[in-house]
Amino acid sequence: MEEQMLALADQLGRFLHAENKKITTAESCTGGWIAEVITAIPGCSAWFDSGFVTYSNAAKIRMLGVKAETLVRYGAVSAETAEEMAAGALAHSDADYAIAVTGIAGPDGGTPEKPVGTVFIAWQSKNGQSRVVREQLSGDRRQIRANTVIIAIEGVGINTQ
Repeated sequence: MEEQMLALADQLGRFLHAENKKITTAESCTGGWIAEVITAIPGCSAWFDSGFVTYSNAAKIRMLGVKAETLVRYGAVSAETAEEMAAGALAHSDADYAIAVTGIAGPDGGTPEKPVGTVFIAWQSKNGQSRVVREQLSGDRRQIRANTVIIAIEGVGINTQ
């Protein structure tokens, strides 16, 4: 899995570098793992702007400008929160693209509506394109987080065209 992550990050980096674009990340359940994978690529300073790890709701509000009303109405693990996290990361960086993730990696914390493995991933670009997906991942905490990283990096290609 680690090799796959690094290969995806390298591919992303080559695309962004060729386009003279930068990316930022806003992470909750992955705890900075996406930024870690990206920064493992030599030369990433040319295309990686910043990473926000906003595990608590207060951090999401303070660092990314997620609305308290959004968190109350939809919850931290929701499409709406992921989208606001991505928008906030763009607003607080010099990046052209953002990845945001929020989810329930387990082993507890799930509900019938949002069981363990529920993850929302948002991709947004400065030109206004945005996309959010809900994934239902299986496995232990590490597997859920690792698969989230892979899906998040792979998904950037969807919004970079």
